[in-house]
Amino acid sequence: MQVTVKTLRHYETKKLLIPDEVDEWTGYRYYSLDQMQRMNEIRQLQRLGFSLEEIKDLLDDTNHTPSIEMLEEKISATEAQLKELNYRYSKLLEWRDSRKTLKNMENMTIQALPEIIVASHREVIPDYDALGPLCYMKIGPAMLAAGCKCVEPGYCFTIDHNGEYKATEIDIEYCEQIEEILPDTDFIQFKKLPAIPKALCVKHIGPYDRFSESFTEAVTYLESQGMRICGAPRFSYVDGPWNQDDPEKWVSVIQIPIE
Repeated sequence: MQVTVKTLRHYETKKLLIPDEVDEWTGYRYYSLDQMQRMNEIRQLQRLGFSLEEIKDLLDDTNHTPSIEMLEEKISATEAQLKELNYRYSKLLEWRDSRKTLKNMENMTIQALPEIIVASHREVIPDYDALGPLCYMKIGPAMLAAGCKCVEPGYCFTIDHNGEYKATEIDIEYCEQIEEILPDTDFIQFKKLPAIPKALCVKHIGPYDRFSESFTEAVTYLESQGMRICGAPRFSYVDGPWNQDDPEKWVSVIQIPIE
């Protein structure tokens, strides 16, 4: 019947399948042909999602057949499990494909970052999902009202001021390169950022809540090369929710000052 001794003993403790006979000298359990049929029913009901307690009640009943209500309940539970499994399957595929893309390309370079003038806004946001609405609904209109003229090609990035990676309650500063320093407003501040002689630039493909993965790869690479971080990393946004609906296709560049 392809059932282990451990399983048979467990069924016995549950009073689900009591041996027809137990040898008093050897302790061997013996089962009848009728019990083989009962075992078949137990295994079949288990495959359909019934618990051992439910199976015992069913087999103790003369019909040995679940009611329509029980079957409807199992069908609903199975539909929910299918949805969860389909979601897990699609996310695992997306994650695998994005990781393959990341691994298959030369995604790390060392560059110098020039001195720039930026308009900035610093705020604690609940999570990275809040970054897009903050830029669209608050920072963009505030920069427009202040008369900002952005450079071409555009260069915008955030600086994480938490000191260590956090997925929630993120102390973040949004910066966008502009042509000239203007008077500060209640919402936007203007400043000049000094040049960075050497920065490790890491291309990140995927949603922002996976920044930690690319950052960990970068730190591992730095340690292998005998380099260290010497300033606040920038998270530069190339393609994102403003022009790409699929988060798995968002492109960002993590720029880490190093020495």
